[in-house]
This record gives sequence, structure tokens and C-alpha cells, in this order.
Amino acid sequence: MLLAWSSADSFSQTSRTREELEKQKAEVQAKLREFDVILKQTTATKKTTIGELNAITRQFQTQNRLVSTLDREVRLIDQEISETEREITKMEQELIDLKAEYSRMIYNASKLNRSLSIVAFVFSSSTFNQLYMRLKYLKQYTDSRKQQAAQIEEVTLKLAERRVELDSRKDEKIKVLAEAQVERAKLEQLRKEQQGMVNTLTRKETDIKKQITATKKQQAQLESMIRQVIEEEIRLAEAAAKKENSTATKSAGSSMPMTPEVAALSSSFAGNRGKLPWPVETGFVTEVFGDNPHPTLRGISVPNDGINIRTQPNASVRSVFDGTVTKVATMPGYGETVIIKHGEYYTLYSKLKTITVKTGQTVKAKDVIGQVAVDVNGESEVHFQTWKGLQKMNPSTWIAPK
Repeated sequence: MLLAWSSADSFSQTSRTREELEKQKAEVQAKLREFDVILKQTTATKKTTIGELNAITRQFQTQNRLVSTLDREVRLIDQEISETEREITKMEQELIDLKAEYSRMIYNASKLNRSLSIVAFVFSSSTFNQLYMRLKYLKQYTDSRKQQAAQIEEVTLKLAERRVELDSRKDEKIKVLAEAQVERAKLEQLRKEQQGMVNTLTRKETDIKKQITATKKQQAQLESMIRQVIEEEIRLAEAAAKKENSTATKSAGSSMPMTPEVAALSSSFAGNRGKLPWPVETGFVTEVFGDNPHPTLRGISVPNDGINIRTQPNASVRSVFDGTVTKVATMPGYGETVIIKHGEYYTLYSKLKTITVKTGQTVKAKDVIGQVAVDVNGESEVHFQTWKGLQKMNPSTWIAPK
């Protein structure tokens, strides 16, 4: 009798888990390589700044994810080893049972041969029906022996495969444990660096509070500017809609009247939520939308109307979607700034050092609109916002996950 030595469902589930884990691991490792490339470019001018602390904190969080992923991989390998060992134990017992059963069949056959030859056994039948039944029995007996021998061979081969697989899993575990040890050491180094920066910045509390006050003032100026731009766009759209032969209409939930062409562009932008390209080709978010708890001042948060993306010095800044450049301006604390209209949606790009587009110009997705600035600390960061009419939106929900 052939026993079941593995569960197809269990194997399939383990396989899916391993594929997901490998994918996550590759994604985290790619992010860490991006961190290294970007942060190493500021090494020569690296200073202890809030921006640098935010970058190190994001790097620490990502490194911690890698260590956690490796720990999960070790646990998965342990699970696979245990499952394989259980299968081997079952198969070894099955092999013992099969061989014992085969031995009994050979013994019984030899007893039959000793007491009466097979030919005599068949032809000693008293009736034709008995002759037929004895021939049928002998055929079944022979087939059973062949099947039993085939099963023994099959289980023996599979058992050898499982033993090889077990050795492979154990070797893999040793390799992943060594990798986890290396990455854990990197994590500890980042933790020490992060804590050192926190300690240094904590001693500069007065200066930091002044910086926060200045930043909030600059944010208010930037918000006032984009609101004025959007309000003017809405006013112009409403005025145009009142003209004779205008095709513009205002649907429920819209911020302004739109022609069919503008409405189509707006709908297309909305339909690409979560799939828009990043405004820079490489980079990572250092400040998220909404309130960001200050990394060194307890109980203090710094609001953000968009997200800040750390990138490589002099990186090209790109439009995230088709649209029309509505405003080009220079803003205190934000440098060169571009606003692009996408139907009733708007995107804002700040902290640029050069701009390669002009007001009224039509752009396509991924068209370069300027170059990111490098600040006095050697850091390059793009400030990116998304709006629907006069409503601020979280840019992270619009750009593709990374």
C-alpha cells in the first residue's frame, strides 16, 4: 500500500510564501541600494541636519525591514526543513512496510512452488471455472508483485530526492543566517549614527525652533500662492462657461466647469491614482503628507502640504502626467517652483534650481520641467504636492508604490 508522504496544498502554499518573500526581499534590497547611491553623494558635505536625520531614519526603517524579511526567510526555511524531515520519516516507514509486504509475497510464492508447481496448480483444476479463476489469481498475484516492486523503486527514488532537498535547505539556512548577521550589524551601525545625530540636534533646540517657525511661514506663502493660482483658474473657467456656445459644464463633485476635453483629461488623471510616475527617477520620501512629528523636539509636529523626496544632486524633475504649465515662480525657502494643471487637478514641484518650461506650455507625462537644487548642506530634495481644485491631496496615494 502506497502512503501519502506530502501535501500538495501545503507545498503550494509554501511555494507562494517563498515567492512573495523573495519579491519583498528584492524590493527592499533595491531601495537600500538607492539609499546608498543618494546618500553617498552628500558624504563630502554631510552635516548633522534635520534633513540628513530624516534620510538616515528612512534608511534605518528600510534596513530594519530587510532584517525582518531575512528573519521570516529563516523561519520559512525551518518550516520547510521540518516538513521535509516529516516526509522523509513517513517515506522511510513506507519503504519498510513495502519491503515487508513484498517479502511476504515472495515467501508465499516460494511455498506454493515447493508444494505444487504452478503448471500443476493450474491444471489440477476440477472444472473449467476453477481453471479460469486460478489463472486470474496468478495474473493478479504477478501484477501485484510487479506493482509492489515499482512502488519500492519509486519511493526509494523520492526518498533520495527529499534527502538531497533537505541538505539543500540546511545549506540555504546557513547562508541566510550569515546574511542576516551582516545586515543586523549594518542596522546597529545605522541606529548608532541616528542616535548620534539626535543627540547633536537636541543640543541645538533654540536654532531648530527658529527653523521650524521660518519653515511654517514659507509653507504659508507657498500655500497662498497655489491657492491664488487655482482660484484664478476656477474664476476663468466659470467666466468661459457663461459665454455663448460654451460646451463647459460643472458635474457633481467637480471644482469648476469643464469642457469635454478638460473633463476627459481630469478623468484620466483621476483614473491613474496610485500609478503616476514619480517626479524624479530615483529617490525616497523623507517627509510625508500631513503632520510629521519632529525627530528631536518632543511634542512638536511640522505640517507638510505635500511630500519631500530626497534624490540625487542635479536630478531631472519630471511632470507626473499630461497637462499645462499654469505657474512658474520663485518662492522663499522653496526656490524655483512649477505648477501644472491636469483638468481640475494640479501638481506642484518645488526646490528646483532651474526650470525648462514656461507658463502656458503643454507637457506630457515624464517630460523634464527642471532640475533639482542642491542646498547648502549638499542635500537635494524635491517638494511635491497634489491638489483637486482647492483641496489638498496626499501625493503618496497618487504616485506608484516603490
